[in-house]
Amino acid sequence: MILVTHELPVNVPGEPHLDRAAVWDGLVLKANNALPFVPSMTYCEVTARHGGTVFDRDIDFRGQRFTERITLEAPHRVVFTRIAGPVLGTIANEIEGTEDDLQLRFSFALVVEGVEGGSPAEQEYAESMTADYLKAVAATLTAMRRLAADPAAARSAVPS
Repeated sequence: MILVTHELPVNVPGEPHLDRAAVWDGLVLKANNALPFVPSMTYCEVTARHGGTVFDRDIDFRGQRFTERITLEAPHRVVFTRIAGPVLGTIANEIEGTEDDLQLRFSFALVVEGVEGGSPAEQEYAESMTADYLKAVAATLTAMRRLAADPAAARSAVPS
């Protein structure tokens, strides 16, 4: 099993300031349509809604198709549970810290089909996956900052 956790600061000098609500809104947007947020994703479509806080989506990530069940745990965490595809497990995006020191943490616990746990192949996959997720978290924060700088765009991007 691949276990990784990493956090990045939400607010950095020279960029629009994001409060907890803005980060949460960005995570909800990302959960509904990750394409503007995740460079390695080429397809994302919500396929079923199971209430206001749980839904399924199909994605293409790194050339592979997955089905994820998304659980929104307002106002601090979004959990992506891979329920179909060649890599199963859980990914979480969490808002941590105080308003003065917000952090965005991502964590994943994944099992790669056909790859032995603890093997060099699993380690190689983990390293490339970690690099992709670091890029995704950085791109997510960049997209949130763009939305903060243009509130009209943020309102039009909110899912119905």
